[in-house]
Amino acid sequence: MKIILTKAVQGLGNEGETKVVKDGYARNWLIPQGLACAYNETNLKIYAERKKIAERKQAKERLKAEALKSRIESLSITVPMEAGENNKLFGSVTSGLVSEALKGEGYKIDHRSIIIDEPIKELGVYTIKIRLHPDVYANLKIWVVSREET
Repeated sequence: MKIILTKAVQGLGNEGETKVVKDGYARNWLIPQGLACAYNETNLKIYAERKKIAERKQAKERLKAEALKSRIESLSITVPMEAGENNKLFGSVTSGLVSEALKGEGYKIDHRSIIIDEPIKELGVYTIKIRLHPDVYANLKIWVVSREET
């Protein structure tokens, strides 16, 4: 049976692909679960229209992310931490701390979108990445300072 996948199915394909599968698999699992629909002209047109709408929505989200990227990259935030000898931190700077600091500046960024490549365990200036969209990443400069200095 020929089908159109309405959602990505692991081991079978991605959303929007047409596949040929066994009749029982399509009728008993894929179609009732809403993962696929039968391949015909009507469903092909419906899915093509849905795809256009989704692409327009993605383009709008990407434009918003690009605008946010330019604002974030012009920003520099300070993260006060407890430090000991030789500028070593008691603990490390986490994505949650960076998210809270951004919230103080008026930006609501989920901590799961903040990418810290290596643990920040010393005072200094660091650049971290923030995923704003699957294709858009912003670089944020953070200053890790001793709590006594603030």
